[in-house]
Amino acid sequence: MGLVLVINAGSTSVKLRLVDDDGRATSIDSPDEAPGGLEAVGHRIVHGGARFREPVLLDDEVLDDLGELSALAPLHNGPALRMAREARRRFPGVPHVAAFDTAFHATIPEEASTYALPETWRAEWGIRRYGFHGLSVEWATERAAAMLGGPPARLVVCHLGGGASATAVLDGRSLDTTMGFSPLEGLVMATRAGSIDPDIPVHLIARRGIAPEIVERALNEESGLLALAGTADMREAEAAAAAGDARAARALAVHDHRLAGAVAAMAAALGGLDALVFTGGAGEGSARLRSEAAARLALLGVAVDAGRNTSAEPDAEVSSPGAGVRTLVVHAREEVVIARAARRVLAATPEDGGVP
Repeated sequence: MGLVLVINAGSTSVKLRLVDDDGRATSIDSPDEAPGGLEAVGHRIVHGGARFREPVLLDDEVLDDLGELSALAPLHNGPALRMAREARRRFPGVPHVAAFDTAFHATIPEEASTYALPETWRAEWGIRRYGFHGLSVEWATERAAAMLGGPPARLVVCHLGGGASATAVLDGRSLDTTMGFSPLEGLVMATRAGSIDPDIPVHLIARRGIAPEIVERALNEESGLLALAGTADMREAEAAAAAGDARAARALAVHDHRLAGAVAAMAAALGGLDALVFTGGAGEGSARLRSEAAARLALLGVAVDAGRNTSAEPDAEVSSPGAGVRTLVVHAREEVVIARAARRVLAATPEDGGVP
């Protein structure tokens, strides 16, 4: 049975998994623990830009092209590409395949992907909304269909981890999402600000004299929960709020307010809501977060059962009996999607448009 080594470089961690043909995954701490005879090495690449809409063999040319996108996803692409180069040196005789978080969102219509910006910016410089967390959303969409006995027509997937996003999925295809040109847009995240007035960085740079790189670093690494609660960890923020820390309580309120608004916006894009999925570290681990989101989204028919929600271990349904919207907690399995992508690329032939 062939094994694919999957290297998943996220914004807050690097996960190494060996995935077999049946999707069973084993975590390892170092590439040196991988056995000989690997079928492939699969790499999660967050930003594929406009060019990379499907998984591809990772060669020198692709690595160079992806390097140009690193500035758009500074917490992700740079580390992922460094690991990819090291892995290619470590496993020179094994094919390496890149799978992209942006690819799932290639179906987003122009009305959702277009910024109201000058045409030169859009047409010549590729300024548009790309969307991210696509590998996680693809898995969550598949699991929702399996858990509910069929694919929900109108699904919102909330990937809430170090990075956070909400995605509208219509009949299995991405219709809209909260992240945009970079993974900085959208929800309040662990260390990222999410959406802010675009005049704020302009003001800080032009009128306060702060260097652009300092502003960029602050928006990516010094904002979000960290800035509001003093910790980037949702569990620590919740514990502090429960102990009476007003700063942490406000941070959670800001986070929850933005999340509920984003889910409502995604439901509007879908024309309604049939199912809601929580995934990612905080989405899977925080019963408080799910309960609060449900309370704020009650107008859409979202309701969770207190007992099921508190005891939920992914994959699980936590909906209240009779709720108009089915609410699920799904364990993120990006490694399975990446391994499948690697095998699909390797199985392709030149005749059907695949890899020669």
